Amino acid sequence: MTDVVDRESSTRQATAGNPATGVEAGPAVDVAALGEQLLGTWAGVRRQARELAGRPEVQKIEGLTHTDHRHRVFEQLKYLVDNNAVHRAFPVRLGGSDDHGGNIAGFEELVTADPSLQIKAGVQWGLFGSAVMHLGTEEHHDKWLPGIMSLDTPGCFAMTETGHGSDVASIATTATYDAASQEFVINTPFRAAWKDYIGNAANDGLAAVVFAQLVTRNVNHGVHAFYVELRDPDTKEFLPGIGGEDDGIKGGLNGIDNGRLHFTNVRVPRTNLLNRYGDVAVDGTYSSTIESPGRRFFTMLGTLVQGRVSLDGAAVAASKVALKAAIHYAAERRQFNASSPTDEEVLLDYQRHQRRLFTRLATTYAASFAHEQLLTKFDDVFSGAHDTDADRQDLETLAAALKPLSTWHALDTLQECREACGGAGFLIENRFASLRADLDVYVTFEGDNTVLLQLVAKRLLADYAKEFRSADFGVLARYVVDQAADVAFHRTGLRQVAQFVADSGSVQKAALALRDEAGQRTLLTDRVQSMVAEIGAALKGANKLPQHQAAALFNQHQHELIEAAQAHAELLQWEAFTEALESVSDAGTKQVLTWLRDLFGLSLIEKHLSWYLMNGRLSMQRGRTVGTYINRLLVKIRPHALDLVDAFSYGPEHLRASVATGAEATRQDEARTYFRHQRASGSAPADEKSLLALKAGRQQ
Repeated sequence: MTDVVDRESSTRQATAGNPATGVEAGPAVDVAALGEQLLGTWAGVRRQARELAGRPEVQKIEGLTHTDHRHRVFEQLKYLVDNNAVHRAFPVRLGGSDDHGGNIAGFEELVTADPSLQIKAGVQWGLFGSAVMHLGTEEHHDKWLPGIMSLDTPGCFAMTETGHGSDVASIATTATYDAASQEFVINTPFRAAWKDYIGNAANDGLAAVVFAQLVTRNVNHGVHAFYVELRDPDTKEFLPGIGGEDDGIKGGLNGIDNGRLHFTNVRVPRTNLLNRYGDVAVDGTYSSTIESPGRRFFTMLGTLVQGRVSLDGAAVAASKVALKAAIHYAAERRQFNASSPTDEEVLLDYQRHQRRLFTRLATTYAASFAHEQLLTKFDDVFSGAHDTDADRQDLETLAAALKPLSTWHALDTLQECREACGGAGFLIENRFASLRADLDVYVTFEGDNTVLLQLVAKRLLADYAKEFRSADFGVLARYVVDQAADVAFHRTGLRQVAQFVADSGSVQKAALALRDEAGQRTLLTDRVQSMVAEIGAALKGANKLPQHQAAALFNQHQHELIEAAQAHAELLQWEAFTEALESVSDAGTKQVLTWLRDLFGLSLIEKHLSWYLMNGRLSMQRGRTVGTYINRLLVKIRPHALDLVDAFSYGPEHLRASVATGAEATRQDEARTYFRHQRASGSAPADEKSLLALKAGRQQ
């Protein structure tokens, strides 16, 4: 596939490096080593998962009806079981390997085969099975996990309700304990309480983990999880008291049978409560190892953070696939003979084309390195290596910060790559439109992106409040950023980052060299710190106001809060990219990646240039140079574009896009050969414009 691209004519000619001419060679990318670095800690697992994802048996067939697509995906789940692809996170004693990071690394690679398969597998083992494993006890594991792991018990994760999506704490389904029968009675008391958009609910689910308000002795103890059987395994009919509807055809992911569920006086045994964090005794007494109801709720939901982690990685993978296809096509496709009377230009040589693709390539690299850090943090927590309450809060904040950026970026990248390939990009055979449709919902499930960023903002404000608890407003006004690199590398909040003007000098002076790593860090970090400080000052004392007044004040600054959280997440990505550079030993690769990191950093500064200008962080004159620096970087990166996407290590079996097969280069070469022969033979018809020009010259 990609090896057939004529790199001499489309890319290598742009590199400065030909000993015969005496031109000094420029930097070169060690594609193999860079590819290994991008594979990350779980490189072996990723290779196995990519080999599996490259098989036709698990790949999407475009054009199927949603009914046929659903059937195919369910059969593919069995194929995953048969190939030992889905049990890595489960206990060793039950046939798993207790490899939590490796499980996510392998799972997210399924997006290249079929996003419907990835998400349906995620419903079965990443949500349904994971809820039993992390919210239940060993007794629950022994009873239910074997059937979940083998797919003998297809299941649902029944949390979202029609009336409450992101606000899980306010769901209306109830599970009321009946001490006389030692059962919980589950009800959806009105239509808005129906469980909605539930994967496996329309057809395949035999059981569900149902989230409901636990009520015992007339006290509501908040949201808990219950194992509930849904259907008769033989007839597939709903059990008494249970009903449902099919959500029907969606904008994407139509291989998943999303549906609605409702419950009317459905009784389950007391022991079906997944009681790791909260239990009810035979007499109805409630107990929990976590005294605070709020902390208990967030602890239970925090055990399910892997959904956000995996979506972050899957979105990055989809961006890589799209960019590899689009950049290879752009290195072959020719349009307009701007610099030659005979040869047309390769699309990738146009500055605007470089802008639209290379900036997104830089962001994808940043997102990839940030995801590796997130995955490592996730594995540390879930393996028990670093599993304190603070570690879990950091993991939740990091996942909530990165998942919005990567999923939004994937949609933007898929659309831009589609447009960059012209009409060919719109063909389903090239997958841009199909992948974008399937990934569209990634921005709103496992946490709506905007809501997640609001959670991040609240964490930033909490850390800010701790740091300046005893500071007066004059101190806050003088507050600027701490330059210590380890703060941004290893912190997800804002702890220990304050440094005053008297200590650090002017931010504007420190940021004169935009291309310098320290200058970029200063500008990006200062924006986060300043935004949080400004909001913190505006909200100071809000906790002392009546509830409605505090809510109104918070709402007045909601937009700024979310902007600050997004700026924080962008900084995390930039720092992850910068830290990754430290482990690159090959000089040429390091130089090219440094250019790419600078492109990412300067693109962020350009994106938020109005803020930097309005807040005096950059002068108007300095601001004008940002675009110039970016354009210079595009020229430097151009010779290495194919190497940078080839380092993603996705083959033709993953891209499955005709624009990335080299067919365009073959067509272009055929056309050029035809016209060359025509000119050489003298058989080419005369060009009217040339004749008119010649005539005009003679008349003069």
